Amino acid sequence: METLVWIVHVLAALGIIGLVLMQHGKGADMGAAFGSGASGSLFGATGAANALSRATKILVIVFFLTSIGLTYFSVSKHHKPLAVPVQQEAPASQVPAPPQPPAGGKAQDIPK
Repeated sequence: METLVWIVHVLAALGIIGLVLMQHGKGADMGAAFGSGASGSLFGATGAANALSRATKILVIVFFLTSIGLTYFSVSKHHKPLAVPVQQEAPASQVPAPPQPPAGGKAQDIPK
């Protein structure tokens, strides 16, 4: 499943690169008005821009979804729940006794 998501991710990235390179800049509209050939295309002068924009938007959405999917795969692969060891209670004979203050001493007599 992860391999399929990787393939779709790479194809979406390549598609975005291609579509962005095919789109005209803001200044290209004036050239189309003077007969550069874009106005006689299949979609018309503005139709091609709209179709390319829509296709780019769809590929960007696919790219982000596959990015989230790959992040999920990465987190689930590397962050498995830790096994917490169960501590057994030691018998009373093995439990060390708490430290006792010195004989006849008080807490005030302890040097700092």
